[in-house]
Amino acid sequence: MTYEPHAQMKSSTVSPETAFLTPLAAALPRQGFWESPVVVGVSGGADSVALLLGLQRLAPPGRACQLIVAHAQHDLRASAGDDCQFVAALAERLALRFVTRELAVRHDTGGEGEGIEGRARRLRFRFFEDVARDLAARHVAVAHTADDQAETVLHRAFRGTGVAGLAGMAAARELCAGVALVRPLLGMPRASVRGFLVAAGSIWREDETNADSRYARNFLRHEVLARAVAGPYPAASESLQRLAQQASRAAQALASAAGHLLEVHAQRHADGTIIMRTTAIATLDPHLVAEVFVTLWDREGWPRRDMTARHFSRLAELAIGQGRDSATDPRPVELPGGLRARGLGNGLLEISGRSRSANRQ
Repeated sequence: MTYEPHAQMKSSTVSPETAFLTPLAAALPRQGFWESPVVVGVSGGADSVALLLGLQRLAPPGRACQLIVAHAQHDLRASAGDDCQFVAALAERLALRFVTRELAVRHDTGGEGEGIEGRARRLRFRFFEDVARDLAARHVAVAHTADDQAETVLHRAFRGTGVAGLAGMAAARELCAGVALVRPLLGMPRASVRGFLVAAGSIWREDETNADSRYARNFLRHEVLARAVAGPYPAASESLQRLAQQASRAAQALASAAGHLLEVHAQRHADGTIIMRTTAIATLDPHLVAEVFVTLWDREGWPRRDMTARHFSRLAELAIGQGRDSATDPRPVELPGGLRARGLGNGLLEISGRSRSANRQ
C-alpha cells in the first residue's frame, strides 16, 4: 500500500468511509439496480476492490449476495495468477460468487486495428457480457475513477479526437441487450478510493505494469498529469473532468443531429457497403458532416482506434465536394481498418472494404 491519507483526514471532518460511500450511493442507478444480480469487475487493484466493498456495504438487506465478482485474468503479466487467487479469496471471504476467465490477449486476432490495451479491454468486456447473460444480471459495474476519466480525455485529445471523444467515458451505457455497464466511481478522485480502503483496513494488489511509462496511459498519468498537478496546473484533473462533462452535453446534441442525417441520407447494401447521398448535406457545417461519419463508424462497429479527427474531416470534405459537384473523384481515400471511401458521381459517396472496392474497379 502506497497511499497515506493522514494529512488529508486532519483537515476534514468527513470520514473516509462517508466521503466514499455517499457519492457512490448517489451514482448508482435509481431504478432496478438491486432487483437482479450485479456483476462487479474486480481486477484486484485498489479501485475495483473499493467498488466491491462499497457496493456490499450499500446493498439493501439480503441483497449483497447478488453481487457477482468477475475477474478477467489477462496473459500480460507473470503475476496474473496471483491476482486471480487474491480476488478469489476476497470473494470467498465476502461470501460472494466468483467467476473468472483466462484471456489470451497476446494471441487474439479478433479486433483489427487494435493495440494490446484495446484487445484486453474488448475481451474483458466480452467476458463481462457472457457472465451477465449466464447469470441473468442487468448491470455490470466497473471501477473507473475521475482520474481515469481525466487520463482518457487527455489521451483522446492527443490522438486527435472530436467533441464526442472529449466527453470521455460514459457513466452508463448499454453493454449488450438488456445489460447496462455502469461506472459509479467516475466522479470520484482516486485519492478518495485509497482513503476508504486504508480506513477500512483493506489490502489490494498493485499492478507493476502501472508504473511502466511505455504504455500510453501510464505515460500520461506519470509524465504528464502528475507533473502538471505538482507544477503550474494543480487543478488539471478536475479541469479535464469538467471538459468531459461539457463535451458530453455538446456531443449528445451533435450526435442527435448526425444520427438523423445518417438515417435519412445513408443506405447499407447487402454486402455491407454504405452509399451516402451527399447533395442535401453539402451546405451543412463541415463539423456536423464529420460527426455524421463518426456516427456511421459507431453504428457499423468499425474500428476507431486509428481514426483521427483528420480522417473524419477528410471524409466530410469528400462528401461536401461530391454534394456540390457531380464529378467523380478518381482518388479513393484509404482509411484505417481496411476501409476506403470514394466518390461515385451524381452526389453519391461509397464507403466499403478495400477488397470490395478493388473488385469494382
